[in-house]
Parts: sequence; C-alpha cells; structure tokens
Amino acid sequence: MKNQPMEIPLPIGDELEILTVPDSWKIKVIHPVQAPNRDFTQIVDGALAFPLNAPPFPRFISEFKYPLVVVNDATRPTPTASILKAIYPYLRERQARFLVATGSHRAPTEGEYRLIFGDIYETVKNRIFAHDAKKSPCRFLGRTGYGNEIWLNGLLWEADVVIPVGSIEPHYFAGYTGGRKSLMPGVARYDSIEANHHLAVSSSAKPLVIEGNPVAEDLAQAEALMADTFNIFAIMTVLDGGGRLYAAAAGDLMESFRLLLPRADELFVAPVDEEADIIVTVTRPPLDIDLYQSQKSLENVRHVLRSDGIIILVSACRQGVGPAKFLELLDEMSSPEAIMERVKSNYKLGYHKAGKIVELTARSQVWAVTKLPDDLVLRARMRPVKRVARAVEEAVKVKGTQANILIVMDGGITVPIAVSV
Repeated sequence: MKNQPMEIPLPIGDELEILTVPDSWKIKVIHPVQAPNRDFTQIVDGALAFPLNAPPFPRFISEFKYPLVVVNDATRPTPTASILKAIYPYLRERQARFLVATGSHRAPTEGEYRLIFGDIYETVKNRIFAHDAKKSPCRFLGRTGYGNEIWLNGLLWEADVVIPVGSIEPHYFAGYTGGRKSLMPGVARYDSIEANHHLAVSSSAKPLVIEGNPVAEDLAQAEALMADTFNIFAIMTVLDGGGRLYAAAAGDLMESFRLLLPRADELFVAPVDEEADIIVTVTRPPLDIDLYQSQKSLENVRHVLRSDGIIILVSACRQGVGPAKFLELLDEMSSPEAIMERVKSNYKLGYHKAGKIVELTARSQVWAVTKLPDDLVLRARMRPVKRVARAVEEAVKVKGTQANILIVMDGGITVPIAVSV
C-alpha cells in the first residue's frame, strides 16, 4: 500500500490553502507552540503582587498622583485591554493619562482604540494621546554611546510615574521586542528612531541576539538614561502565537525584560536538525498587515536557509506595501552594491528593510505569495507566485525531490535554530 500524501493547511489572511505533498519529500513543519491553559488574572495579579525591585503595585501606585500608562498600538499582540482592566481600579482615583506608543507608525483608528483600551475606553478616551514621532513635543533625554540623541515624548516628564505595558518576543534586528522598546522607539522622536534603526544594517543585528547587537546596545543605553530620569513600573508579558498569556513580570523595566527572555525562547525558538533548501514562511496577523511588516518573516528564518536556497514568503499584505521608502530604494537603485551604499551613507527610516532584502537576495531566491499586484512584488526584488502549492512545486523542480523543505507556520515570531545532532 502506497503512503498517503501529506496535506498541510496554510493560512493566507482569511483564506486557507491546502498544500498536498508526496510522502517521499523531506519536509518539516514548525507550528507555533501553544501556551498551556492558565488563568490570565492569576498570572497578571501575581506579577503585580510580586514585582521586581518594587513594592506590590497597589502600594507602589498609591504614592503617585499623575501616572502615565504607555501602551502598544494595534500592530502588537499585547493583551493591553485586559491588563488595563486589571490595573484601572488602582488608577481611578488618580489623574492618569494614557499614551499610545506608535513609534513611527500612524495613530490608531477609532476601532483600534477600542480594541486597545477595551472596557475602559469610554471612561478614559479624553485622556488618551497617540504619539506622533514627527509632531509630538519631545524633550531631550541624553545621548548614547552610538551618538544617538534620544528625544522622548514630553508627556513622560509631566508624569510622576511611567507605566509601560508591553509584550516580549523575538525581533528580527533588535533581538527582542518589549521592555525598553515600549519607550524607545515607542514614544521617541523620528530622528532618534531613525538613528537606532540605522544600526540594523550591521550583520550582528538579528533575532535573539542582545550582546554585541548594536541596535540592542543602543536601546540598553537609552534605557539606562530612562532609569535615571523617570520612575518606571513596567508590566511585561509573553504570549503565544494565538494570544494566550504564558508569563508576566512587573516592576523594574530591565529586570522584567531579562526575566522573561527565557520564557519567550520556550515559545518562539524552534530547533531544527539541519539547514533547509526551501523554506515556506507564513506571516500571521497582525504582521501580515503589509509587506513592510511581513519582511520580518524572512529575517527570522533566513539563518537556517542554505546558500542558494529558496525562501517563499506567504502573507496577505492586507493593507498593501506599507511605508514606501524601502520599496522606492529597491526600485530606483540598479545594483545591490548601490543599494547598500545608499543604506549606509544616506540612511532614511525603512532603508534597513531594503538592505536586509538585498543581503538575502544576494545569496538566495525570494518568492512571495501575497495579495499584492505582481509589479509591486517585483519592485521588492521578489518573484510573485499566485499559490503556495505552485511555488513549492516549482521550488522542488529547482532544488530536487530530495531537498530539505521547512514550513514555518508563524514566521513573524518564530525563529528556527539549526542544532547539531
């Protein structure tokens, strides 16, 4: 009796494509690790009751009158609404304000505000501010050893305590999200963000790496300046790919970040036995919003792709390309060398994406299954393919039926690591 073909469901936005592959193919599928069912309230309340280097939150907050709660925008999976519901009883009698850490992103829509703030939105909406990296009044915090002048939203200086709420997961050039990133670049001025992101052109700027990563080190130095300037009580979480809470920590900004890194690795680092000839990297919400965000799914998996391999990006790109600067650079410069020279010598925010794509396409083929018009995909130096099945079939024709195929079901936050056997 012949072995049955394997059927692999692949989500592309709201659609589901079934990829059917022969049993003889060498294929490994990495699914996101699901957090065990745990009581959300118990985990968060535990973090607030036993914070790091701080009194329990109810006692801590009683000493302050003007809290500023800094929350992520809708591009991050942080369970902000649930956390705000847990802490708001302690803020109700205080003159609390709320700042959305957009970084260089746009302000939230009305629907996104309601999603972020949940049950308390109607009560606090007149005290909510969205950071605008180009327009919000900012104050100078200090200068890092990399020469980055850190300017942060002036509301931080008007508060007597700052409460950043965030989530921690791998980040394709900063090592990890969360922690200090809630404030820098979350509520930083545009030129401060740009200077930090310029450091991403370094080959040491990659996921899971903090020590020796210039982006992470610049952020750590900014964090030290913050600690000297503000009273900070952080609330940080780790969530699985489905948004289920896995762990939380509170109190000291740096300590809560460091404590949760191993917990993030437990969910998002996936050991593989060997490098792959073909990788299918699937981008899930919210990172499938556009090509700019979806590029993270390439960076997270590229380190286990063999030289001259094929990587297939799968993303709905629901709102198109996103910020256009990286695409314009890829489109207007004739050679990879010219692009890299522009990235290094005349950096603009978003150019690091072009640099990363050029580095990848110099050693590998990049194909893309998206909802974008073919011409936009080609401008991004990727080969457009309409269906995942077609892309995989053609990739196998190129690499052979004995090729190692890796399918990463949530490439935006999953980092495969090759380990020796």
